[in-house]
Amino acid sequence: MSLPLRFPRGLYGITPEWDDTPRLLDAIQAAHEGGMVVLQWRRKLADAEQHQAQRHAVQRVCAQLELPLIINDDWQVARDLHAAGAHLGKDDGELNAAKAGLHTNQWLGSTCYDQPALAEKALQLGVDYVAFGAVYPSLVKPHAPRATLDILRQGRALCEHYGDYTRAAVVAIGGITSSNAAPLIDAGVDSIAVISSLFEAPDVYAEARAFSRLFTL
Repeated sequence: MSLPLRFPRGLYGITPEWDDTPRLLDAIQAAHEGGMVVLQWRRKLADAEQHQAQRHAVQRVCAQLELPLIINDDWQVARDLHAAGAHLGKDDGELNAAKAGLHTNQWLGSTCYDQPALAEKALQLGVDYVAFGAVYPSLVKPHAPRATLDILRQGRALCEHYGDYTRAAVVAIGGITSSNAAPLIDAGVDSIAVISSLFEAPDVYAEARAFSRLFTL
């Protein structure tokens, strides 16, 4: 039997590169109503003033919705904002420093690309989820390494191995839609992280519902 998770199972939304803040907030609310369980704040292209203003607006709406908010790239900001947690890629700082610096009730996630060895190192440091991808061709990261179903299975086995009373989650990202996500869940993925297929959908609520139903089958 699988150990209980430390990170929510289900749909994990990631913010798109939109300058239109009211549109973004409406989409976040629709996705949450459709079943999105976690949101990651990720903006790479905004200037500093716009980035901060929009992040504050997103943080406020997440607090109103009681929707956990993960901060991408910067664990110090996540700590200072008392966000739900932080997500780090290979160029975003040392995981051990983040683990030591975050509050004890904050989550830490790590990008592991297509490398179970990176996941093992992260799990040894006590991260709360390991993210693999891109699992399918990605519009956001077209040159990202591809993580196969076998790599996802290896990641799940590692999470079980390094678990104690609870375990870290396996997150899949990259080119995922509600139509191609089922095999990933069957392979042991706990959470599906999406940007475009969720927020660019004609009906954000309906797409979130379609994703969420996959976790109840």
